Parts: sequence; C-alpha cells; structure tokens
Amino acid sequence: MLVLGGARSGKSRHALSLVENSGLAPVMIATARADDAEMAARIERHRQQRGPHWRTVEEPLDLAGALAKWRSPDRAVVVDCLTLFLSNQMATGADIVGATTALTSELARPAGLVILVSNEIGFGLVPMNSLGRAFRDEQGLLNQAIARVCNRVTLVVAGLPLELKPEAIPKWR
Repeated sequence: MLVLGGARSGKSRHALSLVENSGLAPVMIATARADDAEMAARIERHRQQRGPHWRTVEEPLDLAGALAKWRSPDRAVVVDCLTLFLSNQMATGADIVGATTALTSELARPAGLVILVSNEIGFGLVPMNSLGRAFRDEQGLLNQAIARVCNRVTLVVAGLPLELKPEAIPKWR
C-alpha cells in the first residue's frame, strides 16, 4: 500500500493506524538521517510516539534489502518515507532508476503487509533551481512506479484518507 500526502497531511499517522489495527507485529523502516540536532530530536519524538512494541529499522538507502529482510506474513512494515529515501539517493549520487527497480521488484513479491509513505510534492510551485526541479521530477516518477505495483493507494489531505486505488480484499490476509 502507498500512502501519499503533503507535509503534515496526516499520512504517517494514517499508515501507523492501519498497522496498529492489523493485529500484525509492527516494524518501522525509517529512512531519515539525523544529520543535525533538530532532526535527531524529531526522530526520537517519532520513536517515542510509536511506543516500545514497534521495531525500528533505520535504513536510508537500501530499502529493497531492508524489506527483503523484514517482510513476513506475521508483520506489518511501514516505510517512512520514500521522499527522504529519494533525497538520500540523490545526495549520494546513487543510481535512482536501479534503486527504484530493486524496490518495485521486492514489492511485487507477496510477503505480508507493507505500507509506504511518500510526499506528493507535485501540487506545489515549480522549483526555482535545477536541483529542486530534478527532485520534484524524480519524486513524481518514484511515486508513479510504486503506485503501479501497490494493491492500494491512498492520498491523505487534511487528515482525511482518499482512496485513489482501492483494494476490495487486502492481499496481506
């Protein structure tokens, strides 16, 4: 499942509530890097809000590998978020097409509930510089690639989930 939304739209909270209601063992694959004190505090606050029953895996670059390791029929995995994953890829000069292909290939394998969280940044202004435009373009392409392989896609706006690609019977059951 892919959960899209803008900053502070409620997309992560929605993803977490789906996992909490699934009855499966919760796993968070976090892509954020604590590169400064504010981000470190933000990461710790999110960890505390989830509670001790969540297993947290920090993986900023190899999402396909982390999913291959942590997915299983008895777990619900949240990846939060694809936007930071893409930012990390671009910052390291990684092969974005290769990383996207590896991720979509892993997601195509049936192995439990996976919910990916991503920002929908295409609704905003056209960035003023080439790096910003490249990031916006790559984020749109990544979201499209992930949406194609997901059984369900939800857009969260103002805390309200809007089903873009509903699934009648969840595949994780």
